[in-house]
Amino acid sequence: MTAHPAAPLHDPSERDQYGSAADYAYARLRTAIIERQFTPGRRMREIELADWLGISRTPTRHALSRLEIEGLLEVRPRIGLVVSSLDETAMEELYEMRAALEGTAAAMAAHHASRREIETLVQLVKDEAGLRPAADVLYRHNLAFHGAIYAAAHNRFLMKSLQALHDAITLLGPTTLGTKGRSLDAAKEHRRIVEAIAQRDAARAEKEARAHILKAVDIRRAMLRGVTEQVSPIRGSHKRKSKGEKS
Repeated sequence: MTAHPAAPLHDPSERDQYGSAADYAYARLRTAIIERQFTPGRRMREIELADWLGISRTPTRHALSRLEIEGLLEVRPRIGLVVSSLDETAMEELYEMRAALEGTAAAMAAHHASRREIETLVQLVKDEAGLRPAADVLYRHNLAFHGAIYAAAHNRFLMKSLQALHDAITLLGPTTLGTKGRSLDAAKEHRRIVEAIAQRDAARAEKEARAHILKAVDIRRAMLRGVTEQVSPIRGSHKRKSKGEKS
């Protein structure tokens, strides 16, 4: 691992919010990976991470083991523990599983969503039409939208499974919503999903949700291969991204 991404996290008050030092280490390291402070391929040296976290090596080791079990870290020969990278095959497997679970969540939401939860989904669709076309804005709204569907499904185990998939997807890099034209298509797809949920049409909700996720596969494949047209995360302008250019 190279230099630390930020100053050491020596904040006792923050650590006190967790049940143990290992829980704290897990939460902070997981957040650093999800938010791409630690990018795929980055070495994760126990002693340096313990220093960064401001805790001993033992709870840091436990946290790293937990993240490895969850797939966010992997061991590479002659290198050691690194942040995981996903190839094209793994990406396709990941999206296939996500499509199945997102479809299930939408179907369950059609069965179980309360009137208030449906109103929340309808409002999120309305809000999407007025969003600034910046990748970070679109990404945060997309998380809120899908999170609202998961909550409306009322199944804690399904929610945990989808959260694990979302964690893995962050390893793939920038959101597909940052590619030209995708956010407009996604907004239409979101509207159709919510219409089906509101009409209590579970079969249609599942079909629309699965199609929505699978439409992102071709875009993600192109991104992995290195040439896509991206929306600027700041101003909404477009630029051509070639292989080797950092996100």
